[in-house]
Amino acid sequence: MNAATTRLSLLALAMALSACAALEGDKIDYKSAAKGSTLEVPPDLTQLSRDSRYAIPGTSVSAAAMQAGQAAQSSGTANAAALALGDVRIERDGNQRWLVINRPADKLWEPVRDFWQESGFNLAQADSNVGIMETDWAENRAKLPQDFIRSALGKLLDSLYSTGERDKFRTRLERNANGGTEIYISHRGMVEVYGTATKDNTVWQPRPSDPELETEFLRRLMVKLGVSQEQSKAIAATPAPRAPSARIASVNNVPVVQMDEGFDRAWRRVGLALDRTGFTVEDRNRNEGTYFVRYVAPNANKKDPGFFGKLFSGSSAATPPLKYRIVVRSQGEASTVSVLNEAGAPEASANAERIVRVIADDLK
Repeated sequence: MNAATTRLSLLALAMALSACAALEGDKIDYKSAAKGSTLEVPPDLTQLSRDSRYAIPGTSVSAAAMQAGQAAQSSGTANAAALALGDVRIERDGNQRWLVINRPADKLWEPVRDFWQESGFNLAQADSNVGIMETDWAENRAKLPQDFIRSALGKLLDSLYSTGERDKFRTRLERNANGGTEIYISHRGMVEVYGTATKDNTVWQPRPSDPELETEFLRRLMVKLGVSQEQSKAIAATPAPRAPSARIASVNNVPVVQMDEGFDRAWRRVGLALDRTGFTVEDRNRNEGTYFVRYVAPNANKKDPGFFGKLFSGSSAATPPLKYRIVVRSQGEASTVSVLNEAGAPEASANAERIVRVIADDLK
């Protein structure tokens, strides 16, 4: 029996002896993450461009639209809910959460970096030019039941225990029009499953992003920034309105995502969708409603693992990435998300259809 099968067998036994861990209290512990299997991402999918517009404050597509949104929020008619404490507040829109802090982004970069390192993560990327940092793959060891078998074995065979899950978090800092900063945390997950019917080897497959984990780390970041534990828990637990769904359509034979919401909300939701689904965002221009991304197209070979397989694969022979622009265009309370090629022309290829579908699936 190989090591991977042994780990899965021990995990199954442990799960039978103890219930799954929750997110409360000490039930998150990534400090032992280095003991888990390494999941390498092809370097070209994670290396961010040094040429960035991060230093340019982001604004809405128009001043009138931004003022209208602020007026709606202050009157209580906005769809996104917000609760503030000091200069930190958490905003929410459906299952999405983000922080708004009345501090410059360059004053928050180091505290946020320290936060992830203090939480037990190694940072695979940390580029202040684009305002993005990303952790390496890590394992939540608190999910391992502390049963009598593990206690008896102690640390001698601890490396054989595995949750069969890995997590990665991306943090994005964006300046806002008021000189403050918006912070978004997105989660990506992997799960180890048997690759054959004979169960003689295992493979890693993507699992859905976990909004509860995102909210928990946002709450913990609030504490890092000066909010008390009790206050942060009360604020993070407040429910939010359900976000409008997104749908795929065709405009002039070009695939698009249509959303029944204005620019500000559409921009935020699309940004989080790109982060959650693992796109490499090289740059962004909120004035133009544009995200500049890289994408690895699936190979024509049926045995090829496809987009997500390549994204999480350690293979060095991955298909070279293509550059696209994801554009958010809004008129009133309706927005359209489309894909442009590197030159800025509408894209109607199979790749564009795949990208649109990945975004739409996350927005649903």
